[in-house]
Amino acid sequence: MKALGGIIAVVVVIALVVGMFMVSTYNGLVKMDQDVKGKWAQVENQLKRRTDLIPNLVATVKGFAAQEKSVIDSVTSARAKLAGATTPAAASAANGELTTALSRLLVVVENYPQIKSDQTFRDLMFELSGTENRIAVARKDYNDSVQTFNTRVRTFPTNMVAGMLGFSAAEFFEVTEADKELPKVDFSTTPATSTP
Repeated sequence: MKALGGIIAVVVVIALVVGMFMVSTYNGLVKMDQDVKGKWAQVENQLKRRTDLIPNLVATVKGFAAQEKSVIDSVTSARAKLAGATTPAAASAANGELTTALSRLLVVVENYPQIKSDQTFRDLMFELSGTENRIAVARKDYNDSVQTFNTRVRTFPTNMVAGMLGFSAAEFFEVTEADKELPKVDFSTTPATSTP
């Protein structure tokens, strides 16, 4: 009888240890998963801010360079794709397309010195530049969070439990080839001045 009681006690202790490990692992993964989702929300906020600035930038350029309709249309189209992106992969692809379209728009601006001298345009470019920096920081924070989460999900013994609990690796916000190529635009030329 004592032997049976000892065996039952050992089984109960093992069950408690396994149960505590499962609960602890689950709670840790939930916390990390929520951190990933929160960081992704910050990336989306900054991408939204960027897409909100685009119409004003386009309108400013459009007023000066109406004949550049195809470039302006490509920026508008890319903005719409970014606004409609729902996953990190889709957002990354749309962000790359928007970056390419904005690069072409900046080349157009280079051909119109009066745009560069316009205060509204300069203010918008300042805002856009700040937003690009915020996007870079938010993307880094998100990818750091994804890396931590993915490492935890794939590390033994958590990897055995993570699959049973429905956790899988999160998606990184990848940098596209278009994002790697910075546009070569020089706004330092002296704008043309008009005489009254």
